[in-house]
Amino acid sequence: MVGKAQDAEDTGAPCCRWVGCGVLVPAPPLCYSRESSLFPGLPMSSFRTIQVVNVRWFNATAWYGVELARLLNAAGHESRVVALEGTDTFRKAQELGLEPLAPPLNAKNPLAFPGLIRDMRRLVKDFRPDVVNCHRGESFLFWGALKEAGGYALVRTRGDQRLPKGNWPNRMLHTKVADAVIATNSVMARYVAGPMGVPPQRLHTILGGVDTRRFRFDPEGRAAVRARYGFADGDCVVGLLGRFDLVKGQKETIEAIRRLVAEGLPVRLLLIGFSTATLQEEVEAWIREAGMEKHVTITGRVGDVAACLSALDVGVIASLWSETIARAALEIMACGRPLVSTSVGVMPDLLPAEALAAPGDVDALTALLRRAVVDAAWRGDLARTCSERIATLRDEDFLQQTLAVYAEACRRRRSSL
Repeated sequence: MVGKAQDAEDTGAPCCRWVGCGVLVPAPPLCYSRESSLFPGLPMSSFRTIQVVNVRWFNATAWYGVELARLLNAAGHESRVVALEGTDTFRKAQELGLEPLAPPLNAKNPLAFPGLIRDMRRLVKDFRPDVVNCHRGESFLFWGALKEAGGYALVRTRGDQRLPKGNWPNRMLHTKVADAVIATNSVMARYVAGPMGVPPQRLHTILGGVDTRRFRFDPEGRAAVRARYGFADGDCVVGLLGRFDLVKGQKETIEAIRRLVAEGLPVRLLLIGFSTATLQEEVEAWIREAGMEKHVTITGRVGDVAACLSALDVGVIASLWSETIARAALEIMACGRPLVSTSVGVMPDLLPAEALAAPGDVDALTALLRRAVVDAAWRGDLARTCSERIATLRDEDFLQQTLAVYAEACRRRRSSL
């Protein structure tokens, strides 16, 4: 829960908390200030939302939903996160003070469904949300079934990698039951508008946002990080920010850097990441196989991410697929770094075509990085383009765009009664 300002006012709104076995007990009333502590000047609204983020890993989809809940609460909109107990997403929501709830939304046993629906109905009755926003689809049907009795607007955010199934029940959920559908990239938006048949007045594209107070160019941090890892003034440091996973393209990037080093270019690679699906030991083996031990550095987990990004001369997103929500890309761009990428997911929405390469095409990635390393003028132009693009992708933009969708969804919901 966000901190209370001195002039905070008790809303008197009943709330609840899951305590084992789906039991709900009353929680203290929520309090929030009359003015947003994060975005001063924003007026308080009556929106109350439930963000359904039943994602096991704290991936980009989970980040999108949890970050949205944080922004909403900071701006005076009471919001609850519903997550899966014991997961990375649940723990992250707890770290942010969001007091997540944990009904068993991913239950697969039909015998568990009546109890789940009963608990969901109790949550809706106690919290009285204006909007329920589903960031995953497992419980979307149940939230749709409760919509009439609960009186809330239902929003489905499509930020996952897989395109939705185009069967009749799923099309009905998206076109008739949901009051609004949010796509996190234009690829998803085109699919939802086409095969899924969601009408344009219900379809919105919101790419997310980045905290530009935290992620900004840090000259002192740049100098400190470059000294820490032994980068010389003449080195062109290329950086890849992302968990260690085959999908993130670390192996392809190492090979591209090997080719540039073989050409005699003064290039270094900084891998800002750590073990997940791929262990660091495996990444280190790729580096040894390429003979790049002197040219590639792994940071592991770091607390000064913005400083590490500021230390870069070029950022790269080398993903083979995914990136439907590009958190790393936004953070790199917010730090004023020029970014090149593969043309996956949301990346064509963020970067010009000349800064993109086909996913998995090491030749194309090498050519793109070569241009970024040797052509300082192009690199500078790209940095300015990235900075201009990020000016409309701040946290406050993310929040305001979402609130506009919620307002329209609520108007649509009321008009249908």
